[in-house]
Amino acid sequence: MLPRFPIYIISKGRAKNGLTWKALDHMKVDYKIIVDESEYEEYASVLDKSKLMICPNIYKLKYDTFWANEKTTGPGAARNYAWAHSIQRGYSHHWVMDDNLDAFHRLNRNIKAEVDSGTIFRCMEDFTLRYDNIAISGPNYYSFVKSTDAVKPYTLNTRIYSCLLINNSLTYRWRGKYNEDTDLAIRALKDGWCTVQFNAFLQGKVTTQRMNGGNHEQFYSKEGTLNKSKMLAEMHPDIAKVVWRFNRWHHHVDYKQFKKNKLNRITEPKDVVNNYGMALVEE
Repeated sequence: MLPRFPIYIISKGRAKNGLTWKALDHMKVDYKIIVDESEYEEYASVLDKSKLMICPNIYKLKYDTFWANEKTTGPGAARNYAWAHSIQRGYSHHWVMDDNLDAFHRLNRNIKAEVDSGTIFRCMEDFTLRYDNIAISGPNYYSFVKSTDAVKPYTLNTRIYSCLLINNSLTYRWRGKYNEDTDLAIRALKDGWCTVQFNAFLQGKVTTQRMNGGNHEQFYSKEGTLNKSKMLAEMHPDIAKVVWRFNRWHHHVDYKQFKKNKLNRITEPKDVVNNYGMALVEE
């Protein structure tokens, strides 16, 4: 099966080493890649031009960087363009993904199996559409879920990273240069929305620091991680703080207050168990 909602990949400086579109090509899933105008020709030299979109400069000029003296938008401006583009096409939701996702997986019966179709996206979409108050949903990181552990199929009301299915009816938009995905989730949760992080479906992400291009080349390789942690703490001082862990600065968010946010189901699933035709195949 294929996803019903459009997929946008935000990419910078990775025309030749981007991973997400390679994974989606393997799964025969359609997508668009949003790039800066200054990098379009570089991307067009190695990728199908029909897959490329240029982020209009107006989205950068109007972008809320949060810090008044901050001139760099990060990926948020292009993500706002993806949001607007999907609405213009008449969609109620859209997917937005980072460009360093190397594969997608299904976790079932203690096996993390790589998938070769877009069925898992349809599964996550169908689950999300059963409720009218899910702001954001998406798969957890492969490395965050151990196949040897007993984990729930999903976790409620936490941050969603790197691969997000966004409800287009939200009134917020991306802001800030750093941690914009965490900020978006927190704003929605504070207003009573729910988020769903799927553990049954996973994304394989190559860490930013291990790849050239992206935020690593633009920000973190030059300034470290302190500023990105500070920004989130300033955005949400009531629940976020800066901490020192694993020899670098991190942010810590207390999501406990959002346990009261409950899913509101509007449709019942048709089948008690539905594997969507997925089968485990040994190669």
